[in-house]
Amino acid sequence: MYIHIPWCVKKCPYCDFNSHNSPTELPESKYVDALIADLEQALPLIWGRSIRTIFIGGGTPSLFSPEAINKILQSVRSLTRLSPLAEITIEANPGTVDNEHIAGYHKIGVNRISFGVQSFNDKHLNALGRIHDSSAAINAITKAKKYFSQINLDIIYGLPNQTFNELKEDINKAISFDTTHLSFYNLTIEPNTEFNKNPPKNLPDNDLCYQMQDLIVSNLSNIGYSRYEVSAYAKDDNFCNHNLNYWQFGDYLGIGAGAHSKLSFHDKIIRQVRQKHPKSYMDAVATNKHIIENKTVTKDELPFEFMLNALRLNSGFATTLFVERTGLPLGTILKQLEMARQKGFLSLKDGKILPTIKGQDFLNDLLLLFLS
Repeated sequence: MYIHIPWCVKKCPYCDFNSHNSPTELPESKYVDALIADLEQALPLIWGRSIRTIFIGGGTPSLFSPEAINKILQSVRSLTRLSPLAEITIEANPGTVDNEHIAGYHKIGVNRISFGVQSFNDKHLNALGRIHDSSAAINAITKAKKYFSQINLDIIYGLPNQTFNELKEDINKAISFDTTHLSFYNLTIEPNTEFNKNPPKNLPDNDLCYQMQDLIVSNLSNIGYSRYEVSAYAKDDNFCNHNLNYWQFGDYLGIGAGAHSKLSFHDKIIRQVRQKHPKSYMDAVATNKHIIENKTVTKDELPFEFMLNALRLNSGFATTLFVERTGLPLGTILKQLEMARQKGFLSLKDGKILPTIKGQDFLNDLLLLFLS
């Protein structure tokens, strides 16, 4: 289950997620009630299924009090078959949490926290429009380590005017906390963002970004972080199970403004999208009109949808998983698989299809082979 909290103190200029500047008075209680109503209306679609992970994302979920998050989780527990061993993650902005927040989230059953650090360099944090500085990030992580054994840090590289030494400093600072999980994302300029309207100057070119990525991989692998997905690194197999489910083309229910769902049935796979604007979403939930898209994925679309997720994993996927998750025979994609193999993008080993290093570096080109 994915639960979306749509507000931020201030929207970052690179962000293309469904996030909105927080009003003076955050409608926390009204939004929580809307989430619960959304879940209640979705129950017929997931009846009898177990929920193994919950990811509370945003926006900035840490704007919500532990009491509000607790009310949401209590409703999930009472309305669904939530696994007692479920991974429950909350995203947090270091500039919005104190010890009371962190301790409170842990007390109500959240067992994994993900910090949007982005950089430990104040110059770069300022260029990214972040509301926190490096000291706030360090304080938040240090406090979280007292309560959480599962912690992820998000870092962005390929920043304007970023040097190799500055990236190395970010890497060294991130690994100094010895968290179970790290995510390193290359800054991309997305449509409908402030950076797209006013592009920052002196962005590293693609060749330099590949070199930066190599620096990240080599430094993290040397100290025991395995790169199990394009941007994700885990120590001692502490993978993000919620994201693994996405990448393995598993099912998920999304509730909240702009949330997406993907649900499989014996005869079809559907995708849903909810109203994006928070007020429109809250108003629409009251009349069960909050789902603005309810689409059946066609058989022609399934191979690309599956590969779009599965080929992000370094370990690839078992051929049987393709059949299981799409309902299609492997023969449907044999021609594309052979083309990818000839281009050096894929390899076949022990019944698994794996992206090569070249395939990972040119993932978009690899995926295009399955688009048709």
